[in-house]
Amino acid sequence: MALEKPYLDIPGTTVFDADMSRQGYSLNQFCMSLMQAENRKRFHTDEGKYLDEWQMSDAQKQAVMDRDYNRMIELGGNIYFLAKIFSADGKSFVHAAAKMTGMTEDNYQAMMNAGGRPPKGNRYIGRSD
Repeated sequence: MALEKPYLDIPGTTVFDADMSRQGYSLNQFCMSLMQAENRKRFHTDEGKYLDEWQMSDAQKQAVMDRDYNRMIELGGNIYFLAKIFSADGKSFVHAAAKMTGMTEDNYQAMMNAGGRPPKGNRYIGRSD
């Protein structure tokens, strides 16, 4: 039986807990494989073929091919593992975070340089501040 999870009502947030870890295990292991140059080459040569070597769901494979990081997180991906994908693509964390928030890289960088997103509206639903 799953534990009570009071953090499930944080708007726009997926908490990477034990259940998410189990769900995303193969996805995250695939990501770790990209640390090896030969695997990056094989992946970029034929993404679908390389992904078929992993016991990932079709939805996880599609999210990887689409580079839909938000969807990968929903499907158990951990951002620190997913970083291997955008790094293998020659992209920065700023690029991925901007894509995940629907912002341009310049706008995302400017927001972060100004102190980040304000907490108002980003608290769990039961909290008023």
